[in-house]
Amino acid sequence: MKKFINEIVPYVIIILAVALIRIYIVTPVKVDGLSMYPTLSDNQVLLLKKYKKTFKRFDIVVLDYQNNKLVKRIIGLPGEHIEYNNGNLYVNGKKIDEKFLEINNTDDFNINIFNETIPDDYYFVMGDNRPNSKDSRIIGFIKKEDIEGKVDFSIFPLNKFGKIK
Repeated sequence: MKKFINEIVPYVIIILAVALIRIYIVTPVKVDGLSMYPTLSDNQVLLLKKYKKTFKRFDIVVLDYQNNKLVKRIIGLPGEHIEYNNGNLYVNGKKIDEKFLEINNTDDFNINIFNETIPDDYYFVMGDNRPNSKDSRIIGFIKKEDIEGKVDFSIFPLNKFGKIK
């Protein structure tokens, strides 16, 4: 019996370690849809860093929205005013380049339709495929607590393995 326990203990420790890492540190997440195309593709598998809970503009994050996992890009931070005019992003009246967009086809809008500024502990998110993205323009501001973490590394398909550009 003692030999059996000694043989099993390392496996139990490994299983517990893997479970804890997956629950609290990093876990795979699959992109569902084309809202982040061409940056990310449908069914692409990314590593979600659950421990990353501070976010900056243009971070790619995973949201828990009505029990669905959405992959989006942070465009607006708490306290900011966001506006698109002639396809250009303006934050607090200052033009900001979105170098990650291959084609900037963002329709004009102003967040005054929601509120004057983004509230504390909320973010404004958008997909890179602006005409085909269910994002803050539709679902509103995102609570910080609904952001599960940041993604910046792809593990599948293998031809996209590595850091997300």
